[in-house]
Amino acid sequence: MASRYASIIIDISHENVDRIFQYRIPEHLLTEIRVGSQVCVPFGSGNRTRKGYVVDITEKADYEESRIKEVSGLVEGSVTADSRLIALAWWMKERYGSTMNQALKTVLPVKRRVKARNKQVVQSMVPESLAARPLRLNPWQQKIADSFCEDYDQGKRIPYLIHGITGSGKTEVYMAMIDHVLKKKRQVIVLIPEIALTYQTVMRFYARFGERICVMHSRLSAGERYDQFERARRGDTEIMIGARSALFTPFARLGLIVIDEEHEGAYQSEGAPRYHAREVAQQLARMHEAQLVLGSATPSIEAYSRARAGLYRLFSLKSRANAKSVPAATVIVDLRREMEDGNKSVFSRRLQDLITDRLNRKEQMMLFMNRRGYSSFVSCRSCGKAVKCPHCDVSLTLHNKNRLVCHYCGYTIPLPGACPECGSEYLAGFGVGTQKIEELTAQMFPQARILRMDLDTTSKKGGHEAILAAFARREADILIGTQMIVKGHDFPGVTLVGILAADQSLYAPDFRCAERTFQILVQAIGRAGRGERPGIAVIQTYLPEHYGIQTAAAQDYETFYQREMGYRQLLHYPPASHMLGLQVAGRDEQLAGHMMDLIRDSVMRHFGSCVEVIGPVPAPVYKVNDIYRKILYMKQENYDILIRIRKYVQERWDETEDCRQLTIQYDFS
Repeated sequence: MASRYASIIIDISHENVDRIFQYRIPEHLLTEIRVGSQVCVPFGSGNRTRKGYVVDITEKADYEESRIKEVSGLVEGSVTADSRLIALAWWMKERYGSTMNQALKTVLPVKRRVKARNKQVVQSMVPESLAARPLRLNPWQQKIADSFCEDYDQGKRIPYLIHGITGSGKTEVYMAMIDHVLKKKRQVIVLIPEIALTYQTVMRFYARFGERICVMHSRLSAGERYDQFERARRGDTEIMIGARSALFTPFARLGLIVIDEEHEGAYQSEGAPRYHAREVAQQLARMHEAQLVLGSATPSIEAYSRARAGLYRLFSLKSRANAKSVPAATVIVDLRREMEDGNKSVFSRRLQDLITDRLNRKEQMMLFMNRRGYSSFVSCRSCGKAVKCPHCDVSLTLHNKNRLVCHYCGYTIPLPGACPECGSEYLAGFGVGTQKIEELTAQMFPQARILRMDLDTTSKKGGHEAILAAFARREADILIGTQMIVKGHDFPGVTLVGILAADQSLYAPDFRCAERTFQILVQAIGRAGRGERPGIAVIQTYLPEHYGIQTAAAQDYETFYQREMGYRQLLHYPPASHMLGLQVAGRDEQLAGHMMDLIRDSVMRHFGSCVEVIGPVPAPVYKVNDIYRKILYMKQENYDILIRIRKYVQERWDETEDCRQLTIQYDFS
């Protein structure tokens, strides 16, 4: 029998071994090793062995036979990946600029068998009378479903973008599409930004499809995640619902990928490779000849611009699925006028009146403040210095009136009795977080039953579901929280939403800040009046004239898109142009700055006027965990040129000895 050779990527997170090594497959393993297998191989001097992934198998040796070592064996209990996932990892490495090993660890998140710690029981919140209900679509929903079925049967695979207002019934359309794909004996992945925050949506899928569903989310143990992936690998499940990582489910017959709330930032990976689930899903759909469907009440500017350019097929749902439910009325309150009139409370007079009215009418409310904690920072009234984290370039946040916490590295200290800088006893909290809002609400409305939902109150497993279930059972009048309370929830009893600091996110150092403000405001407004009683949303702001706030209040996506695209085109921001962010980080601040200057000068010499270079500049949070971070931005309409620049920089980086003390990361937009 002719010899066969395995091309293997070694499981070492270091750029210097980010290449393929060839090994001979011993005869007794010829039938067991295939693309995607995890194996042990001799590596380096002595008898050392390393784990690695098989990325190719061939009968041709790239070196002299005597120089090629043999595979030692298969890793016991290893998970064998589908060859498409290996190919996807290679595509991600090339597109996003990570090592192959980093890409493989992303698409193969479960590598060994781990015993599950416990068994979870999922209890449906859907009434039994509705659990087996037939799927009935209104004419607008049916039109989208019919178009999908026709395109699917004809083999047309252009991505769909469903722009549907909050409450328009996008989930019902998804389920009709899934029904059609399942009848074709193919499998489905449904991505939701975070399962724990949208349990109602998951329950609706359970009610419809029952045991055909698996759920994958960040709070599963390693053993539970393993079990879910194994069910998919064996073909025991047909639908995987989950957050970003569910995209890498090892389905053999993938036919449909749905990305709900496609605008959400949770779909952007923070670690290398810094991929966006929307882009990877489109590539995965191509590989499987599957259909990609995106949905949102507030589509990302990138997705909507592609739809307008004909790259996606655009559908709109402009009215709520429940004919008796209408979008909430909206009131904008100018907090500058409130201050001038002597109202220094966090609640405007209009909001106070509406809260009192809803309490009297036994209706429910949500109060949204996108900042957790008791106050945003503590500073000295004598010297003016804020108490900062010693490891990060940020102020500490006051929690429970007695401890200061860094939201970046977790550093925690008791609230000091005196200023660390000057010794003054006059320390005070500034700004307002959800914890402070809860206290103020209880003081102003003592008769109200209040729940708070933020990272502090949901840190334990099942915390999200417990709070949301209690609110759904009407055990509270007011739900106070960060943005997790305004994402995808459907509470018919809610008739009032108060947005306490609408312009807070407009000050973020990000060119997408207006877009994100618009999106979160529209989502928040959409929580009110989803039942038969009319709803109202109060937007409190110091910038009532800002187009992001004005268009959100009017629920006018098209006008917002036109204004925002004008801004992006003027300054060459995505999607008007592509942008590469290059971040260098290290403990040596001077070395990081020096290397960034060298990179900038080298790029400008070799690529000249074809690329717009900005920086280097400190990252928005310059120091995190004693690591200094600098960023260089490059803009170009041609994405391929940015990829060439990335590869050029990486080659120079690998050749430079000093770079071993630093890390480099690439972020494409």
